[in-house]
Amino acid sequence: MTARELAAAGITDPALRAAYTRCRELNARHGRTYFLATRLLPVADRPAVHALYGFARRADDIVDDLDRHREPGERDRLLGRLEDDLAYALRTGRGTEPVVRAVADTAGRYALSPALFADFLASMRSDLHVTDYPSYAELRSYMHGSAAVIGLQILPVLGTVVPRAEAAPHAAALGVAFQLTNFLRDVGEDLDRGRVYLPADLLAAHGVDRDLLSWSRGTGRRDPRIRAALVAAEALTRDVYREAEPGIAMLDPRVRPCIRTAFTLYSGILDAIAAQDYAVLHRRAVVPRGRRAVSAAVGAAQIAGARLRARLHRDRAAAGVAGSPRERPVR
Repeated sequence: MTARELAAAGITDPALRAAYTRCRELNARHGRTYFLATRLLPVADRPAVHALYGFARRADDIVDDLDRHREPGERDRLLGRLEDDLAYALRTGRGTEPVVRAVADTAGRYALSPALFADFLASMRSDLHVTDYPSYAELRSYMHGSAAVIGLQILPVLGTVVPRAEAAPHAAALGVAFQLTNFLRDVGEDLDRGRVYLPADLLAAHGVDRDLLSWSRGTGRRDPRIRAALVAAEALTRDVYREAEPGIAMLDPRVRPCIRTAFTLYSGILDAIAAQDYAVLHRRAVVPRGRRAVSAAVGAAQIAGARLRARLHRDRAAAGVAGSPRERPVR
């Protein structure tokens, strides 16, 4: 993490600075799309977003990627240790793991509810024994903890120009849209881990089940029923993006370009999936580097405009001319 970001956020303790820096490194290494969008945030807001990402990544690593030979019981123990470390850090401000120290500091700065972290960890724990979801309703229940709460945690960091409760459903929906996009992109990789996140009722409506997905993954052969199911999953995901989009205008004007860029880049993964004719069981769809660069450039230009408008607003306020109350961020 750059010294400029840490200084802007008022983070001066050396150990805490190192903890936030670790979270930034995790974001840069594992969350390319997310990290690119985060760089468009105001400098002072970036450490908190990195901390939230770093903690979520740590929990995900325990469940999925860290020493895959570990039995579920051992992973559950490690997840419980992380949960205990967080509970202690939220009470005292001191934690064992760097990501825990950073996220506990962020939680204190922005008054984040411990219940959001509890819901997140409950969904992470379910990944240790739940391997599929019979219905979309059951999947949405899982995604409340695994995705919606992430949007709700980030919302106080971003700030809004409306009461936060008005923006919250849209923030939660955006988290869900991002995760549904990941589920669609990662169907093959998740299947290798023994999981199917696409709801069974959606698959069954097109004559698809786990066995057919495994056959296609194993043989490399395509099946029109699978393609139809993936098209339906894409349509469902785009509906959630439409549910989320009105919330962007409810955010602090300074952060809207960042969230708009993330919205564009993540929904662009759906475009890439369609462009590859829904071959997600056989290769991972990615947004082309050129498109990511263009989106970032557009976001940077929008940020410059937002900062200019903010300066004009301050100048008008200093001159005694009131601005629109809806353009005053609520933290």
